[in-house]
Amino acid sequence: MTRQRSLALTAVLAIVAALAVILPSASANAANCVAAWQSSSVYTGGMTASYNGHNWLARWWTQNQAPGTNEVWTDQGTCGGTTPPPGGTCNHPNWAAGTWYTTGTIVRYTNGLYYIAEHDNPGYDPTISTWYWDPYTCSGTPPSTPPTNPGGFVVSEAAFNQMFPGRNSFYTYQGLIAALSAYPSFATTGSDTVRRQEAAAFLANVNHETGGLVHIVEQNTANYPHYCDAGQPYGCPAGQAAYYGRGPIQLSWNFNYKAAGDALGLPLLTNPWLVQNDASVAWRTGLWYWMTQNGPGTMTAHNAMVNGAGFGQTIRSINGSIECNGGNPAQVQSRVNSYQQFVAILGTTPGANLYC
Repeated sequence: MTRQRSLALTAVLAIVAALAVILPSASANAANCVAAWQSSSVYTGGMTASYNGHNWLARWWTQNQAPGTNEVWTDQGTCGGTTPPPGGTCNHPNWAAGTWYTTGTIVRYTNGLYYIAEHDNPGYDPTISTWYWDPYTCSGTPPSTPPTNPGGFVVSEAAFNQMFPGRNSFYTYQGLIAALSAYPSFATTGSDTVRRQEAAAFLANVNHETGGLVHIVEQNTANYPHYCDAGQPYGCPAGQAAYYGRGPIQLSWNFNYKAAGDALGLPLLTNPWLVQNDASVAWRTGLWYWMTQNGPGTMTAHNAMVNGAGFGQTIRSINGSIECNGGNPAQVQSRVNSYQQFVAILGTTPGANLYC
């Protein structure tokens, strides 16, 4: 009996040893976790973090949004588990430029990730065109209908970089994304086409105002002392020459700094330099003007795009008769050219009424 028990114990130990090889231990699983998610860290599309025993993939820029609480993060499965990562077990063709893809087609891009076409398209680059759902995780069954605008903002970082290849490093995509919360109806109102058109219209005017997001401040310093309206009750506490053009829409005049600062909860009247020192503040002032100010026009630029008045009316709201009604047709054409280029990048059409 002693010998039989010894043989039985030996057999059991052999089975346990075999299972230890086949089944990863808890500590082995933990070793396969990527770096833990940190609420203070900034994550951009494609970055990973572990949280609550799972690995997660960021689909776009995020900060202080815990994995599993919103659509920013894609669950990559338990750490060391069997859920395949993007590209893990998908069996779909490689993407090829110029190939026609219909809605719902899944392709493998050169970065190893898979993308779902949200619209029929002639082979647009998945990492630039927002006509794709970016990215597709290969676990589970592909959805029959990709979600509408899953990435939040209709302009991806790749598209932004394509629009502004020579931009000043001050104008960050992250700064723009951070500013969007100030005006949540920007580029989220109306149909998918209208949302893309509004984003393209805003960025086209920004492109013109800043020379392709190159200039942070107005280049003609001789104009600086002209932007102080001393007749305002609050005057110009930052100085006679402190309210020159800054930021993506080139905010100028003491009364505009006062109004923008009041709307955004920022001390811009006394510290207008915030606009040239903080990218998020700069973008927020641009959105403030776009969303709330008629300027020399008859409507806000936002309303011009969402109500069908057309791109031309956004020019009028920014520069009025200085450019419109034959004032400077070359400047108008420059803005229109940028708009047509940007809507093409975003995979849509420019609509009517391009000129003012």
